[in-house]
Amino acid sequence: MKLASWNINSVRLRQTLVLDRLEGLGLDVLCLQETKTEDQFFPVDAFAEAGWPHIAMRGEKSYNGVAIISRLPITENSYQNWTGRTDCRHISARINGQTIHNFYVPAGGDEPDRTLNPKFGHKLDFLDEMTAHFIANPPQSSILVGDLNIAPLEADVWSSRQLRNVVSHTDIEREKLLNLIEAGGWIDAVRHHYGTEEILYSWWSYRARDWQSSNRGRRLDHIWVSADNQEKIAKIDIDTPTRGAEKPSDHVPLIIELAS
Repeated sequence: MKLASWNINSVRLRQTLVLDRLEGLGLDVLCLQETKTEDQFFPVDAFAEAGWPHIAMRGEKSYNGVAIISRLPITENSYQNWTGRTDCRHISARINGQTIHNFYVPAGGDEPDRTLNPKFGHKLDFLDEMTAHFIANPPQSSILVGDLNIAPLEADVWSSRQLRNVVSHTDIEREKLLNLIEAGGWIDAVRHHYGTEEILYSWWSYRARDWQSSNRGRRLDHIWVSADNQEKIAKIDIDTPTRGAEKPSDHVPLIIELAS
């Protein structure tokens, strides 16, 4: 099974680009975040006609939203609300014997202080709740993907020193995400494949005049697998060229191939 995770930053705005990458990357499954549309307006027919007829989605107007688009049958799907909110940040589906969790973790605002910035507190609480959930429900035959809005390692950012007090790379966020991986029973598939020293990014700001030459990226997007899937990791790719597409998302697809 070949699966990708991608924060698309509006699926309707970038429908043509999504269809292009579904075909170009030869995907079986695509997990999207920030779809930014209500379910009734999701372009289901366009994906079905292209060969990906199985879709699980949770969307809301203008914000958030997650979806799983599949060439393979979805045998069941569900979702959870986190931190007492119904803001469409999680969906899961059972495909080809695997449970796939698709998350969009809150960005957390600009100020890394939960007292001054409730958005940051929301993000930390979200991570704590995820950790408690997976400790209580250890993953098996599972894949967790999504825009988790944290770059946990020094090699996940263009400058760990300069970003240490910037939301997405603060010590408390990094610690909580790494604890979620370890305590929750997950393997960071990207780092398992590439090691911890290789510089890897999945996001480049729209504010950069030339994202490619400045290359000030962050690895905010993740693919994790349950321990029983570790030996099945056949290949991991980051589709960096997609950042240079016409009207791109600021994120690019992360791709995993799992052997049967």
